[in-house]
Amino acid sequence: MTAEATHMSSKKKGAPMPASSAGLLTFFNEETQGVKIKPEIVLALSIALIISSLVINQLFR
Repeated sequence: MTAEATHMSSKKKGAPMPASSAGLLTFFNEETQGVKIKPEIVLALSIALIISSLVINQLFR
């Protein structure tokens, strides 16, 4: 390995990682316009849709 390649690889190992959590906090702190639905409601509606489609499939076979 050349001295230049060794120098570059040691630079990459010592480089600090970007603070990814700071970007997420900024994203979730922003207020946006639109419909606000709780995740529990979305989950319940999804399960209800799956169950109703299974029931309808069994009734009209």
